[in-house]
Amino acid sequence: MTVTVTPTTTATPRTRLKVPLDVRRMDFVLVGAAVLLSMIGAALIFSATRGKLLAADEDPRLFLDKQMINIVIGIILGWAVSTVGYRTLRASAWWVYGAVLLLLLAVLSPLGTVNNGIKAWINLPAGFSLQPSELAKVAVILAVALVLTQLGPSGAADADVQPRLRYVLLALIVAGVPIMLILAQPDLGTVLVIAATVFGMLAVSGVSSKVLWSMVALAVVAVTLVMTTGVLDDYQVDRLTTFMDPERDPLGAGYNTRMARLAIAGGGLFGFGLFRGPTTQGGFVPYQQTDFVFSAAGEELGLVGAGTIIVLIGIILWRGTKIALAAPDRYGRVMAAGVVVWFTVQAFENIGMNLGIMPVTGVPLPFVSYGGSSMFALWIGIGLLTSVHLRSGRPR
Repeated sequence: MTVTVTPTTTATPRTRLKVPLDVRRMDFVLVGAAVLLSMIGAALIFSATRGKLLAADEDPRLFLDKQMINIVIGIILGWAVSTVGYRTLRASAWWVYGAVLLLLLAVLSPLGTVNNGIKAWINLPAGFSLQPSELAKVAVILAVALVLTQLGPSGAADADVQPRLRYVLLALIVAGVPIMLILAQPDLGTVLVIAATVFGMLAVSGVSSKVLWSMVALAVVAVTLVMTTGVLDDYQVDRLTTFMDPERDPLGAGYNTRMARLAIAGGGLFGFGLFRGPTTQGGFVPYQQTDFVFSAAGEELGLVGAGTIIVLIGIILWRGTKIALAAPDRYGRVMAAGVVVWFTVQAFENIGMNLGIMPVTGVPLPFVSYGGSSMFALWIGIGLLTSVHLRSGRPR
């Protein structure tokens, strides 16, 4: 009897590439829009500054190189925050808040430096500087979200729990301390952004409409007092009121907005092309790499380019809203909503003052304007949104 032995072959299983969970579940639309905005901003900053630097016999890439360093550091900070986890940051919220308060106090000390009438920076080596008021936006969001979510179940993010009045008052005090320190600089633009952000967080947390309307009334009274009691310099008051009548002082307080609007209007549909805008290259718009960078986009990239910037900002806000709605707990929802409101108010205010429909307050255009502290804070905001997203159901 012949026995045939059939050799058994063992199939070698294919090796699957293991991708870390955080990478697989990253919101590439959110991060990609922020990266693309940052790159567009760097190009516009280079275009708006190289002519002035060449005329001054300086390196024409000075602002570009610094901004690229700012972007890289910002992305690293955002990645670090997303990996730490927002629940860990929640436990460290008071430490972050306290550190920022110390920096704001340092600004008001002899360590602070004055620029354009505002004492808001601390000089660092290699020509860099730190603006603690930008970091205060992050600290206030972390701390206020912590206070507003002290009551109620920590599970479902859609729990209909109204914060107790004492927590609402405590949240206002927590936000009010850095606001007063920033107002002492004085930097009204940042104060308005923080105040609007806190208001949005209160609304998302379930605070009653009566309390919210009372806050609106108090805010109107506060703004009136600030503008009439000498807290702000005369030129700052003029900048705030000129938007109601831009032609009242076209060569003075209304000059910046007037030239920005002329640059945007001259760009037409497709613009003159990068490095070819006559107003931008002639240096006729002051602070064009910071406050009025959107005017450079309008002139050199036209309606299409400026519209692309608005669309990218809209994508970030859309993804941030989806992340807030899908947050696994109340803290994640309120915190993510705070970041979204912050980005929204700052973008609307900057673009609005370039178009002459909002007062000139000096707030930067998110991810586009030149500035290290602003870029760091914005990317930390992206990191906070990503952290919530990675620990919740993926928003569709």
